[in-house]
Amino acid sequence: MNLTIPSLCAIAPGARANAAAIVAALNPAMERFGITTKLRAAHFLGQLAHESCDFTAKRENFNYRPYAILETFNTVKVKRFTSEQAEMYGRTPAHSANQEMIANIAYANRMGNGDVASGDGWRNRGAGWIQLTGADNLNACADFFDIPRETVATWLCTPTGAALGAAWFWQLNNLSELADRDDVDGISDKINLGRATPKYGDAIGFSARLMGANMAKRVLA
Repeated sequence: MNLTIPSLCAIAPGARANAAAIVAALNPAMERFGITTKLRAAHFLGQLAHESCDFTAKRENFNYRPYAILETFNTVKVKRFTSEQAEMYGRTPAHSANQEMIANIAYANRMGNGDVASGDGWRNRGAGWIQLTGADNLNACADFFDIPRETVATWLCTPTGAALGAAWFWQLNNLSELADRDDVDGISDKINLGRATPKYGDAIGFSARLMGANMAKRVLA
């Protein structure tokens, strides 16, 4: 299937200003990694539009308020932030968010990252249109495309890198198989949580992901 500029703009209105460059990058990436049916493309584009704010963001934003830090990064089983840390580093009327510190705490000691002091959380924060996150993902992407590990995040912030990185991650995680089953929950889990979960709709932003996929299906029908 061939994505057109009008279709992209209908799926992701915020992409209008750079639609030609985005489409030019997406079409060969989707072809290369087998995202070649309308249903696969709809799920792929719906997820990317959500992750990248309509293809306008290529690096993860940590401009959180204290309550949002706790809601986003703490779970029933894992408490990554104390209330005091959230208040200290989150955005309040008294001070801006310390985005680097939020990322370093949120992503410490997981996804191949080192501890808080290593700075890996910020260095390896989400990059590209699918927001590849963590040393493991970024290094694997760099190795696959034969790009130096220290520059892969910068490459992912180009249209070509953002498209290829997203399509590579999609294939790596067998997301086309889930798209063929119209399984937006399973796809959302793999992208946002890194694993399938038994609970329906527990990925962050699931309702927006579902709406995006449904919109894309209508546009590409």
